[in-house]
Amino acid sequence: MAMECDDWGDGGGDMNAVPDGVVQHILSMLSNVRDVAACACVCRRWRDCVPYLPALFFPRNAFDAAAVGGGAADEAIGRMVAAVSRLRELVIYCPFSMARLPAWLAMRSASLRVVELRMDAAADKEAAGGGHLDCVALATGLEELRLWGVLMTNAPAWGRLQHLRVLEIVGAPLRDTAITETVAACPNLTDLSLLGCDCSGDVSIQLAMLQRCRLDFLGGGNCSLLLSAPRLESLEAQGFTWISLRGGHNLRRLSIAKSTGRVYKVDTGRLPDLEYLSLRGVQWSWAAVSSVLQCASEVKHLVMKIEFCGDFDVLQPFPEIDLVDFFNGHPKLTKFEIHGAMFAALCQKNSLKNLDSRFCIPCLEELLITVRSPLNAEQKLSTLESLVKYSVRLQSMVIRISQMKNCHDAADDFFEEICKFKYINYRKVRIE
Repeated sequence: MAMECDDWGDGGGDMNAVPDGVVQHILSMLSNVRDVAACACVCRRWRDCVPYLPALFFPRNAFDAAAVGGGAADEAIGRMVAAVSRLRELVIYCPFSMARLPAWLAMRSASLRVVELRMDAAADKEAAGGGHLDCVALATGLEELRLWGVLMTNAPAWGRLQHLRVLEIVGAPLRDTAITETVAACPNLTDLSLLGCDCSGDVSIQLAMLQRCRLDFLGGGNCSLLLSAPRLESLEAQGFTWISLRGGHNLRRLSIAKSTGRVYKVDTGRLPDLEYLSLRGVQWSWAAVSSVLQCASEVKHLVMKIEFCGDFDVLQPFPEIDLVDFFNGHPKLTKFEIHGAMFAALCQKNSLKNLDSRFCIPCLEELLITVRSPLNAEQKLSTLESLVKYSVRLQSMVIRISQMKNCHDAADDFFEEICKFKYINYRKVRIE
């Protein structure tokens, strides 16, 4: 601190001229416990502001190993929680004893609104999967809860956390039944995030108030999702084989991905307000792809990064897609990112058969196309030329040449043709 007090009893120097309310407001911006402890030692006036701090943050390095092992860290956490009488936010990243958590939450149950805990840093990790999370129910006014590394094989006994709006669980092994029961205990959630979690089975989520949902599940096993959320605006789902969405009429952003395994079925119903759609993965069934594309006919930004189709272990290319039918079916599309297989499907023998002078792509402004093979080069060039010609509002076309074996003469010839195309349309086209 640049300013110091002359004595312990009353502030000295320029700080005496600062009103108590201003000092209290400045110090209320502190949350890191190291800063809080340092300021509390300056003078009594500053120490008297500690009870009014809104937040306490215990970083991972808040205590040394000796303090953690000897229990001094738990004692220090307890003293600081007890000292801050109006505590609204408690964040603990450092190692701590799970057995002491109920006492800390009970002390500030009336004022706590935000709790964030790194359970993987708990000093007694064997307790992290036990019933110690039941104590979260003590904070009856809790609005936001974030848990890292918790082992949730069974749902905690929370009763009903009516005030909880935000629930985030990161890096946790979960059982499908535990997820369903835990979410059911928080009926008024608006934000739900389950990130980097390991789970398989059938996940069922029904939340009337949910607006934003992020589900990132690891593993290549089969996992299905049934989501009922009539107010949902944004959904990111990673790792599911089957997805069924009920009440997605207000959905504006939808991202579905699966890095390993296959996506067999996606049922969303019509998505009239969808603005952003991203489909990613190694292998999707064509029925799942076409179902989502049909339901998202009003989408404005589309990302297609699926490598293969096929319902079984055999990887298959996309079926032929008629370029005219596709863009007529998505008239509001303004930004289109096409990767590999999707572009190849638009470049088949009959993809351009329905082109005529009346056709136009009315809203498309940005195109990003990834080309991975020189095969069918003539048809691909024709498709690129058609996209430039019929996109009346096109401002930018970026062509990415990715993972193409340039040792083949065909690849060299194709790249030369791409360069000529770029030269002719230099105001709109560039190559990466």
